[in-house]
Amino acid sequence: MSRSVTQVSSNRNLVWLRSLLRSDKSKTLFITNPRVRIFLLAFAMLFFELLCIRWIPSYVRFLSYFNNFVLLASFLGIGLGMLTARRERFWFPPFPLMVLLLAIIVMWNKFDLQISSTQVLYYGAGETQGARADNYAVLPIIFGLVTACFIPLSRSFGQLFTQIRPLTSYTFDIIGSLVGIACFSVISFFSLPPLVWFVILTLLILALSSRQTVLYVAATFLISLIIVGQLQLNAYWSPYYKILLHPLPQGGYIVDVNNAGGHQAMVPWQYKEPFYRRVYELFQGSSFHHAMILGAGSGSDVSTALVYGVNSVTAVEIDPTIQQLGARFNPDQPYSDPRVKVVINDGRSFLQNDKGKYDLIIFALPDSLTLTSSNTSLRLESFLLTEESIQAARARLTNDGLVVFYNFYRDDWLVQKLANMAGHAFNQEPLVSTYGGWGRAATIMVGPRLRTLPAGMFGPYHETASTSKDLRVIGEGYYPLTNDTMATDDWPFLYLRDHSFPLIYIFGLLMVAIYALGGTLLLAPRKTLRRFDWHMFFLGVAFMVLEVKSLTTFSLLFGSTWFVNSLVFFAILSSVLLAVLVNIRLKIRRISIWYLLLFGVLVLNLFLPPEALLLNNPIARYVLASILAFTPVFLANIIFANSFRDSEAADISFASNLLGIMVGGGLEYFSMLYGYHWLLILVIIFYACALLLRHRRTTKIEETSEAAALPAPADSKIG
Repeated sequence: MSRSVTQVSSNRNLVWLRSLLRSDKSKTLFITNPRVRIFLLAFAMLFFELLCIRWIPSYVRFLSYFNNFVLLASFLGIGLGMLTARRERFWFPPFPLMVLLLAIIVMWNKFDLQISSTQVLYYGAGETQGARADNYAVLPIIFGLVTACFIPLSRSFGQLFTQIRPLTSYTFDIIGSLVGIACFSVISFFSLPPLVWFVILTLLILALSSRQTVLYVAATFLISLIIVGQLQLNAYWSPYYKILLHPLPQGGYIVDVNNAGGHQAMVPWQYKEPFYRRVYELFQGSSFHHAMILGAGSGSDVSTALVYGVNSVTAVEIDPTIQQLGARFNPDQPYSDPRVKVVINDGRSFLQNDKGKYDLIIFALPDSLTLTSSNTSLRLESFLLTEESIQAARARLTNDGLVVFYNFYRDDWLVQKLANMAGHAFNQEPLVSTYGGWGRAATIMVGPRLRTLPAGMFGPYHETASTSKDLRVIGEGYYPLTNDTMATDDWPFLYLRDHSFPLIYIFGLLMVAIYALGGTLLLAPRKTLRRFDWHMFFLGVAFMVLEVKSLTTFSLLFGSTWFVNSLVFFAILSSVLLAVLVNIRLKIRRISIWYLLLFGVLVLNLFLPPEALLLNNPIARYVLASILAFTPVFLANIIFANSFRDSEAADISFASNLLGIMVGGGLEYFSMLYGYHWLLILVIIFYACALLLRHRRTTKIEETSEAAALPAPADSKIG
């Protein structure tokens, strides 16, 4: 009797556990309407994707440079989850448990990822030292975890796609994604901390749960919330970074950004590195009337300029939180000085749109430690450090002005590259001072004011040997101009030595390919794989590359701020929604016409370089850029929505498209070889492949229909 009771109890527990793991099939769901569930799932997945891209790199150092791999992981996870939707027997850890595991891994924070690459440079003076073996496990572990997190969510998503018409499900998917972007934009605007992000995610998942599982979901997320809350103690959150302030004995603070250590130092100006003062030592500070400081940060560059007598300073900083912390905690209080005007904006955008004249423009240590968005490998400062940007700075100079760059450049070739770019922009040999000791620092000066220096004061650049560990001048003089590779608006890779594909990215993409191939073969049913939609796959590849090109164009024209990126993504999704509504209202019979229109606009974009859009009138620039960037996006989605409407298996078609989008995201790295403009050729090639596959499928369907319509041949008998 006792044994039977125990057996019954065990069976009940097993049934309860299975109900937890299959909550999407439960009859006790809080929300049963499939349209509403698609909307909430799309909202949750987009929100969780943005959460991972913002939250994980803030604790795992240098993952900031690879957050586009987090995006690829999310696409892969959603695609794999949807491919499993047709498997009747499928066990996978539930989403709340996967989120808890991810939070625990991040909490341990054992990964530092000291990258030893010399092909492409990263922030920090220690990168050129050997990296530990466990550094190379960071990307595969995080990539696999993020991929796995999306599988249980998207499995439910794929099952819902089979319950209603394809375009209806897609419409609610897009609306949910739009709300997700809007929600995260509000979070960025108010600089809300991650605890708020996770609370919103928790509420979304609770709404999607069943009455049987709600307590389990709430309890699991509560543990995650406790971990997240503990991690964010004493941290400030900006739209770009997690920021910690560490007090110093002599006064002031170290500004720790995304666990990078001393990203900035708010200390009295006397304690700042000597390259801050070099320009004022050569030219009397009071002779500069109006200075522009790009990357003003917490105010150290502004303090130095004010101390040396600069009459007025325009301080441009992209991160509002860092600037506000400087206004509160910088011991010199530079931002309270009436001579200072603060501008929160992207530096390149301000250079392009400002009409003022300056006799001193300083590019002040612009090394962002983060990418412009998850869709590209561009850093926040990429378009600020191009040949065209330096030419824009030259246009803002007075007749006796000077442009100055200084930073810890880490390697000699980066100093040479930037000095060469500055020299070519001004058609003048720049004056360069290099510093030994900790790191490899330099000051680069170029502009008309160099001609006021006494003749013979400096000769050609040369260095002297030094064994001192202090930061002191070890080389000085005029740099000769060369024809070496320069960063441009089309190839904005200052930290890449030349047109190449660094091994670190090749290995990363190989890792993605292994995950994608292994996950697809392991999780997707064989019947589903045989119905894989290659037409939708190529549409996904082409669209992702097109989206990357549109995003980089708008970053160049309007800045790389979070606000610009949010508007671009919102506009892209809105054009997708409009294309879906057009396909719902109109019966498009000849889709080849839309393909021809798309190819025409793409060719027009191909022959019109991005710099041609840099019009002085911002309204005209926006209208022209919108037409050229969003017209192909709209046409592409007319084509996609038309194909998706007619798909026999919406879940498989959508999964195929998502896997194509993931591949397209990886192809973005080819811009390191050829530049972003030539990505349009890839877009044209992949849309041509999609058109050929569409034509082949249509022809096969017509032949099958004609064969079915023919009368069966009469049997002939020989008697």
